[in-house]
Amino acid sequence: MFVPVEWTGRELNRFRENTTYMPGDSEDPNEDEQYHLAVTPEDVADIVLLPGNPERIEKITRFWDESEEKAHHREYRTVSGTYDGTPISVTSTGIGGPGAAIAVEELARAGSDTFIRVGSCGSIREGVSVGDLVITTGAVRQEGTSKEYVREDYPATADHEVVSALTAAAERLDYEYHLGTTMSADSFYSGQGRPGFEGFEAPGSDTLVEDLQEVNVTNIEMEASAILTIANVYGLRAGAVCAVYANRVTGEFRTESDQRASEVASLATKLLARMDEVKAEAGVDHWHPGLEL
Repeated sequence: MFVPVEWTGRELNRFRENTTYMPGDSEDPNEDEQYHLAVTPEDVADIVLLPGNPERIEKITRFWDESEEKAHHREYRTVSGTYDGTPISVTSTGIGGPGAAIAVEELARAGSDTFIRVGSCGSIREGVSVGDLVITTGAVRQEGTSKEYVREDYPATADHEVVSALTAAAERLDYEYHLGTTMSADSFYSGQGRPGFEGFEAPGSDTLVEDLQEVNVTNIEMEASAILTIANVYGLRAGAVCAVYANRVTGEFRTESDQRASEVASLATKLLARMDEVKAEAGVDHWHPGLEL
């Protein structure tokens, strides 16, 4: 199928939406540009931040030296630039595991190897207050996307280098943070123990938060476990830092601390790049606290 080489990304997207493919055709006629994200290997850095909301991108890039939009297709908006001289990218994923999985898949195919979710969450611990940050160490896989990649008892663990970089960044910026286990759900309402339309309650939703508290889960959101699982399956690095919007124990809700999560994730990118340099200098494969940054 002939595709003019001079077409732009937007022209290619229109072509895809208005073309009927025969069974023998490739799913994506353009092998260089990713089907959903519309990015090429030249568009993205090794380390990519993954917010859900495309509007959060401005809150992230305000901390960078420079930034340039590379693509915007559906909920996927990608901007690349530098943070304190370190190459960095950000791609919005929309809400939930399926969208996040597509982003990780296509960014990995474009050459990225490290992913940091930058999002919002609800705390289920009284001491994890609205405005604090939660850095995920591992996640409960209540979402369904990761189950299509690997068996249900496979762990969704955050990469230790990413966790270390996020922790060091929060410390350096003097922001209140917590390390903990995250539960990722597919539903904002019934899947998180909230009533649905006209007060509908899913089975087990009335005790969900209490059950999670009993096993020391810290927070609830909707993307982390899919990102962590898929990254682990592919041998890539991933982690997550979320701003606490709601405390399910106290009933408090405020949409704040986005800026803190954005700044911590951006600084963590620089620290991860430095970790990689230190590992190369020391001739080792894994960073550890004995190697100074």
